[in-house]
Amino acid sequence: MAKPNYQYEKRQKDLAKKKKQEEKRQKKVDKTSAPLSETAEAMETVATPAQPE
Repeated sequence: MAKPNYQYEKRQKDLAKKKKQEEKRQKKVDKTSAPLSETAEAMETVATPAQPE
């Protein structure tokens, strides 16, 4: 019978935890910067008129 690889299990658990924390951090950053990016996009549309075809 094979021995359990506890180091592998711990590493996977730690990676999952870090991934979840990073996703939460990114969501928080997106939430706070969303109004800023929306206004920046609106300014770009006004500053650069559409090219007629």
